[in-house]
Amino acid sequence: MPERFKTVLLFGAPGAGKGTQGKILGKIPGFFHLACGDVFRSLDMTSELGKQFLSYSSRGELVPDELTVQMWRENMHAHTVLSLFKPKQDLLILDGIPRNVKQAEALKSSIDVLKVIHLRCTDESAMMLRMRRRALKENRMDDADERVIRHRFDVYHAETHPVLDFYPPATVANIDAMGSPAQVFQRVLEVVIPVQDAHFNRPPS
Repeated sequence: MPERFKTVLLFGAPGAGKGTQGKILGKIPGFFHLACGDVFRSLDMTSELGKQFLSYSSRGELVPDELTVQMWRENMHAHTVLSLFKPKQDLLILDGIPRNVKQAEALKSSIDVLKVIHLRCTDESAMMLRMRRRALKENRMDDADERVIRHRFDVYHAETHPVLDFYPPATVANIDAMGSPAQVFQRVLEVVIPVQDAHFNRPPS
């Protein structure tokens, strides 16, 4: 079995700031951030995988777990071949995958999850407001609809939140997601820097 990628998962409900924190981390040498949405957006729609993806997305259906994981593996392989991601040097930061327990199980052979950063916000209404503001700023009017946002929360609680129980409790770090992006980032760094140091900056034995 090939060596598994050393990985930190960014986890949290919609609006918790996973994407924001991932993008900031990804700009720092030694961290490689990959969001599930980036995997979909980078697909060659003329390829076999791209055509399969289109067959679901064009009908507004969720992409099956097996196909999502396959696309993720091919994307990671491409990043590795191009040396954009260096497994011996970079800590992989994943955002938006695994989205459910089935995906977490399927990814066990590919990633070694060292830490799960659980961005917590006890005020769900504050997260919904954050999502509406983001949707309006990015001119995504459908995403600003409260019914759409509430549906996302329902899906998160039913399918995604159980992923936290898939990993050992000691692996999960609960971080307050409220405050400015810089404040939250400081909390995230306090968790990920020791993880990075332990696995990539060991002195030679």
